Amino acid sequence: MADSALDALLITHLPNVRYLCGFTGSAGILVISHRTAVFLTDGRYELQASHEVQSARVVIARGPALIAAAKIAARSKSIGIEADHLSVASRKIVASVLPKGSRLKNTSGSVESLRVIKDSEELAFIRQAVDFGSDLLPVAITAITPGARETEVAAEIEYAARKRGAEAMSFETIVAAGERSALPHGVASSATIPANGYVVMDFGVILHGYCSDMTRTVHCGAASREERSLYQAVLSSQLAGIEACKPGTTLADVDAAARSELKRTRLDRYFTHSTGHGVGLEIHEPPRLAKGQDEVLQPGMVVTIEPGIYLAGQCGIRIEDVVVVTDGGHEVLTRARKELIEI
Repeated sequence: MADSALDALLITHLPNVRYLCGFTGSAGILVISHRTAVFLTDGRYELQASHEVQSARVVIARGPALIAAAKIAARSKSIGIEADHLSVASRKIVASVLPKGSRLKNTSGSVESLRVIKDSEELAFIRQAVDFGSDLLPVAITAITPGARETEVAAEIEYAARKRGAEAMSFETIVAAGERSALPHGVASSATIPANGYVVMDFGVILHGYCSDMTRTVHCGAASREERSLYQAVLSSQLAGIEACKPGTTLADVDAAARSELKRTRLDRYFTHSTGHGVGLEIHEPPRLAKGQDEVLQPGMVVTIEPGIYLAGQCGIRIEDVVVVTDGGHEVLTRARKELIEI
């Protein structure tokens, strides 16, 4: 805040609110100044806020919490807002209650830059979530049978996750079979599992508010020599990306390491997304492992390594692990097997 010449900062993005003061509900705003921190919510969360909020004074707003928060922030001259998360309409509301002399300043990534490096408690929560997700792979494999709908497989995964204690899924479960496996984000549909072909499964769970993320690709029936070759190319790419994860390496270099393996087999043009992303309170958060990203990896960063190839009308293959950067290199948190599984 001092570097940005801010007297106050209005935190409206709920994952950032949770990170800074511990509140896990769905409605809350945090106002931070150089003197104090105030958390505002409505009457639904009075008891919850009294139990969860730390290091901030709790205020139960009798009207819209945003207006109450803006009035508190208005005591300052220069007020920062989270421009990436506050809507145009909400910004107008905040501006409408400011006195002359006060001004709003857009900020970006002020809290996210802190969240990039996970502390020991966060790493423990993420490790638990990743272990939990890894243990769901046998459930998924058992559910995959020719003729079953993709939604049935997804339902089995999600039911097992909730029954075993997951707070929620990290995102809408992806199950994409046969030609649909060539869809990078092929959310489970009513399409049926073919007797022969690849099935991509991408899912994760939330524990203690922290996400896991894992992708595995299996093959129904016996894979042909060409299909095995494609799988091995993706696996080699993924292992190269993991190997490149170490302190001081740029995010772009990790991406390049994964792509170079696919380039050797002339498959790199079928790799159409970034190599990975950060994971934490949100399923997609900084950093982003992609071309042009010059930020360097640091111990405590948690990222996915997930190269894939997508051949329209034929198949898709993706393999994804969660990796934590350590002082000496990296640790792969995902325990689920990665060798080609034929069902």
